[in-house]
Amino acid sequence: MGLLNWSCGLECKLDSYTNAIRSIYGDNLVALILYGSAASGEFTSKNSNINILIVLKDAGLRSLGKLVPLIKSYKYRLFNPVFFTEDYMKRTVDVFPIEFLDIKENYKVLYGKDVISGLTVDPKNLRFQCEQELKSKIINIKKMYPGLSRGADLKELLLKSFTATLHILRNLLRLKNLKVPYKKEDVLNDAGTALGLDIELFGKILAIKSGMARARAPEIRDLLISFTDELERIAKVVDDL
Repeated sequence: MGLLNWSCGLECKLDSYTNAIRSIYGDNLVALILYGSAASGEFTSKNSNINILIVLKDAGLRSLGKLVPLIKSYKYRLFNPVFFTEDYMKRTVDVFPIEFLDIKENYKVLYGKDVISGLTVDPKNLRFQCEQELKSKIINIKKMYPGLSRGADLKELLLKSFTATLHILRNLLRLKNLKVPYKKEDVLNDAGTALGLDIELFGKILAIKSGMARARAPEIRDLLISFTDELERIAKVVDDL
């Protein structure tokens, strides 16, 4: 689990939210799990949501409807809850291995049972999801590209695809049994070594995304073309894993 480095404000919000959920669900509540940036110490109120896994005995829509006033409350606007029963979560790990590995990487039990530590992910399912998401990104780029002429639209497609690909790369490192770094630059460097990634190309795109560099429409178009070619090469690597 990641080390926590919260401000008092976040701690107070978590305590308040936990008490509210316990009050609403009572014995129906199995566990309340904090995960993501708030659990890793990377939380910033301007750029992050507070990701919460709510595990209930009964997670039907009638039960979830009790949470409507809390979700609409401005006080809890940053909270992003996801709902499961414990059984359904166990039966869903094979479908969403990336998401559950991300939760396992950084989480904290706010209340109830630790339903995360015992979850296991089959590497075959992880490889399949990485391949599916990677090839879906390629298909989407090729679907969108012919209809885009404005530099701003090309840039949006490039950066959205790049962000999603970073997430896939982290999990390809997992498949290689490597320790997965948190910082984007480190992910790219490690993927360069493990997968033969074009670090220079990805570094240019990261610089644009972070606001450290600018690019005109012709350069954005060239970057998108090269980026897509690189995705297709990586997809072939994944096929052999």
